[in-house]
Amino acid sequence: MTYSISSAFDGGNIHLVAIEGDRIDLEITKDHQSDFYQWFYFRLTGAGGKPVELRLLNCGDSAYPHGWKNYRARLSYDREYWEQAETSYNNGVLTIKVTPASDSVWFAYFAPYTMERHHDLVASVAAYPDVEYRSLGQTLDGQELDYFRIGEGELSIWLYARQHPGETMAEWWMEGALEKLLDDDDPVSRRLRQKATFHVVPNMNPDGSSRGHLRTNAVGTNLNREWHEPSAEKSPEVLHVLGEMDKTGVDFAMDIHGDEAIAANFLAGFEGIPSFRQAQQDLFDRFSETLVRLSPDFQTEKGYEIPAPGRANLSMSTAQLAERFGAVSMTLEMPFKDNDDLPDPDHGWSPERSRALGRSCLDALHAIIDELPKRR
Repeated sequence: MTYSISSAFDGGNIHLVAIEGDRIDLEITKDHQSDFYQWFYFRLTGAGGKPVELRLLNCGDSAYPHGWKNYRARLSYDREYWEQAETSYNNGVLTIKVTPASDSVWFAYFAPYTMERHHDLVASVAAYPDVEYRSLGQTLDGQELDYFRIGEGELSIWLYARQHPGETMAEWWMEGALEKLLDDDDPVSRRLRQKATFHVVPNMNPDGSSRGHLRTNAVGTNLNREWHEPSAEKSPEVLHVLGEMDKTGVDFAMDIHGDEAIAANFLAGFEGIPSFRQAQQDLFDRFSETLVRLSPDFQTEKGYEIPAPGRANLSMSTAQLAERFGAVSMTLEMPFKDNDDLPDPDHGWSPERSRALGRSCLDALHAIIDELPKRR
């Protein structure tokens, strides 16, 4: 059986350059109408029991080349259980060395969350009797923008994930958060649903997800730079979601992401918005401090640089929602690598840990929910 590389499937991304003996040269394909690229997901067949060297040649010019240092690719034989592969990075080339246990093996930048799994998630959540499902509208590729309304409380809580489609850990997080929120045996979840109405968009970027993009939608738009002025032509996903937010108001919001370079989980906030209020920041800090106590996988020492007063980027959702609604809003970043403070040499950061962090975030929200002010 000869070696074969393929990526013509849901979320796949790779380009075969050459096969020479046991060395396979590959390149990551750019997002459509964009220069962003870093996400890869492909299948290797015919290499069972043979040592092979997979070289991704164009990583030096990828969106975040600093993210390749100490990074390890993920591999799977069943697309359910993902483990780390022997990986190195030198002179712009990412090299994966492996002797596959099977003639069929998949490799990915992180454990994929395919649109097929997304549809399964939507179907299962929509079946709950107290969940309201709606499509907020269609994407440029004609996919539905799925939305759930859960709970009956006065506060308006928004959870939304995967503006950047290659950050698949975001939807794994969402899966864990939804499992907890819908658990009638969990007293925290029951109380949260009494005090708040949750508005959940589990995948903000279905088109980029199915196309195998890192960061953009079907026409190369970075959705998290569109919140100041979304358009039907470039960013209907943001236009639909922000339109619904204007109807419901926003008291608390979490935008779920992944970070290529920082090997830790952390929050980014809204410190530089023009209408910044210390009371708003105090609640953000209370949530963060509580999450540190609840989850050893979360920390506050590593993260992004805080913008100067008045210099927040209002095209990003977290800043826009804090300014527009007075919300306690935040961006959660999870690693593509691992949490270096609590490493797992076999799996790195994983779907299971992402789901667990989603559950911990709801526990942290419960700890501060009585202090959230009603919207302005």
